[in-house]
Amino acid sequence: MGGWEQIGRDDASDAPCPRPPMKPDDAKTRFLKDLGRPWICEELFDVLTDSVVFIKDRQGRYVVVNQTLVERCGMKSKDEVIGKSAREVFPVPLGESFSEQDMEVIEKSKAILAQLELHLYPGGRRGWCLTWKEPVLNAKGETVGVSGISRDLLSSLDAPKDMDAISGVLSHIEKNLDEPLRLQELADKAGLSTYQLDQRIRALFNLTAGQYITRKRIERACHLLERTSSPITDVALDCGYGDQSAFTRQFRQSVGITPGAFREQRAGSS
Repeated sequence: MGGWEQIGRDDASDAPCPRPPMKPDDAKTRFLKDLGRPWICEELFDVLTDSVVFIKDRQGRYVVVNQTLVERCGMKSKDEVIGKSAREVFPVPLGESFSEQDMEVIEKSKAILAQLELHLYPGGRRGWCLTWKEPVLNAKGETVGVSGISRDLLSSLDAPKDMDAISGVLSHIEKNLDEPLRLQELADKAGLSTYQLDQRIRALFNLTAGQYITRKRIERACHLLERTSSPITDVALDCGYGDQSAFTRQFRQSVGITPGAFREQRAGSS
C-alpha cells in the first residue's frame, strides 16, 4: 500500500499544475502585446462592399478607410482620402453635414447609434444607410478621434419620399427626447398612419416605434451618466422621464442595473 502511495505522489509531482482560467482583460493584453503592429481590421473591412468603415483624428481627418469608402468618393486609392476631412471628399451638402457630425462626436464624446442617413453614390444614385460613430479615446480617456461604420440599407419601404419622411421623424425623436413623444403626433409629421409608421420603424430597426424611443432615451441616459456629473433626477428629465422612479425602473429593465450602479461601474472601469 505504501508503494502505491509513493507512486501517486511521484505522478502528482510530475503532472503539470492546472492553470487558473485567464481573465478576459489578461487575454486581450497578452494578445495585443504580441502584435507586430496596431491591428485595426483594415484588411477585413476592405471586403465589405455594403459598408464604409473609417477612423478619423481629432480634426476630423481620415486616418483609416476601407476600400468601399474610397470607391464611394470616386477615388482610386486610400492615399487620395487619408488626411482629408469628409467635406473635402464628399459633395455639398453631405460633406459639411458629415464633418459637423464628426466634430460633435469628438467635442461632446457622444456616440451616434444607428442613425438613418442619405448617401450619394458614384453616378449620382441616392441611397440610405444606418450610421454608427464612436469617440476614440487615448490612454487618459481623452477623445482623440472618431471611428465609424455606415451600412447600406436594403429596405422594403415604398419610395424615397417615404424614407425622407421617416428620416425627419427619427431626427425629431433624437432632438426631442426630453419631451413627450406621442405616436400619433409622430405619424402626423410623417404623413402616415400610426400603423404605417410603426411598421416602417420595425422594418428598419426590428423594433416597434415605442421600443425605438425607449432605446434612444436609454442610450442618452447612459451617455449622461458616464460623461457628466448631472444628478440622476436631471438625467431622468433630460431623457423624457417625469420622475426618477419611473426612469430607474425603465433603466434597470433595459440595462440590468440601476442608473446609480451604472455610473459607479463606469467610473470604476475608467
